[in-house]
Amino acid sequence: MLPIKVPPLGESIVEATVSRWLKKEGDVVAAGDTLVDLETDKITVEVPALKPGKLSKRNKKEGEVVHVDDVLGELDETAVPAAVGAQASAPAASAPAPASAPAASTAPPTPAASSPPAPARSAPPPAPAQAESVKSSPAARRVADEREIDIAAIAGTGRGGVVSKPDVLAAPAATERAPVAPWASTPASSAPSRGGNGTTSGERETREKMSTRRKRIAENLLQSQHATAHLTTFNEIDMSAINALREKYKEKVEKEHGVKLTFMPFFVRAAVQALKQFPTINSQVDGDTIVYKHYVNMGIAVASEQGLVVPNVKDADRKGTIELSREISEVAKRARDGKLTMDDLTGGTFTITNGGVFGSLVSTPIINYPQVGILGLHKTQDRPVALNGQVVIRPMMYIALSYDHRIVEGQQAVQFLVRVKELVEDPAAMLIE
Repeated sequence: MLPIKVPPLGESIVEATVSRWLKKEGDVVAAGDTLVDLETDKITVEVPALKPGKLSKRNKKEGEVVHVDDVLGELDETAVPAAVGAQASAPAASAPAPASAPAASTAPPTPAASSPPAPARSAPPPAPAQAESVKSSPAARRVADEREIDIAAIAGTGRGGVVSKPDVLAAPAATERAPVAPWASTPASSAPSRGGNGTTSGERETREKMSTRRKRIAENLLQSQHATAHLTTFNEIDMSAINALREKYKEKVEKEHGVKLTFMPFFVRAAVQALKQFPTINSQVDGDTIVYKHYVNMGIAVASEQGLVVPNVKDADRKGTIELSREISEVAKRARDGKLTMDDLTGGTFTITNGGVFGSLVSTPIINYPQVGILGLHKTQDRPVALNGQVVIRPMMYIALSYDHRIVEGQQAVQFLVRVKELVEDPAAMLIE
């Protein structure tokens, strides 16, 4: 028997949760077939079969926490020849069926045969075995379940034909599952539990066990609050100049470069230039030492189905606005599709988070520890402001800088935000810096 072990999960990751088994005990697999998905606090890891064989045993259940080198199951390599023979005999056994079809068609039609659509409408949903045999991401399966779509009918566009979340979202209505039996037909005893994910339900409350990712996010947030001298300072930006610039060039940029010109690359460039003036905000505390970073790996906070993740745009200080637009778009898409790599998630030096996309007007972002600063963007809203002795209406945005007061002085934090404000309100200044 070949043990199926939890592979190395990446830098500083020691545990994961069994998200979903894609193969059942007794299933024949080829080398490279994904057997089980593991969910860590950062990424989803697919565990493949290293050799062809039969999955003889599953040692860990879905929802169970596992560690590196734990045995997930066992693969019987000796079962391959028998399995291949069984597969080869399957088509031969079913071959006579088409030959008998003409004979059946010569018989007089019966009332049942004259109305074939009726049984088709009441057909049950695909069997679980069929769904499990489809290569798909956890996010795709969740969306398919929510929309009651048959994932087996969707063509995957991911690597190796894996069905991704965008594939499910783009699926036509024809792939929707047939209606299942009414709730009343479900035994009452099945209501309190939903499989191995630790979820139990009552009449007025639902209890669900935290995923590994959610637990680690919670731990990191608490660590940031407890290990740093957290403080936040605020300013506001007149977005008129950036709005005008985007309106002028967004169609041209999208047509010539294939990317949407959003606000984020402008803020990334402004933050990069401000960090050059205030390098302490781009540093890190290591014991009683300050480690200054002479590069900027810009973390972009992205809300995904699994929780908030912060992938990095590497060497953001060396990239222009168009290149930043493209990389931000690509890394955000990988985050939402659950396809981030460990390289995407490590090595960040500073972070930008945009709560404005959800309507947040002002907030105090939490530092992405062990970084010492995070810039929070918010909703752009028309507000009356005093300008040259007159009250005018301008599209205004509040910005916030949370910083570690152990090494970042309040004066540096305020001046950093003022510099970001100056650059965004005068975008041309970013071109000559």
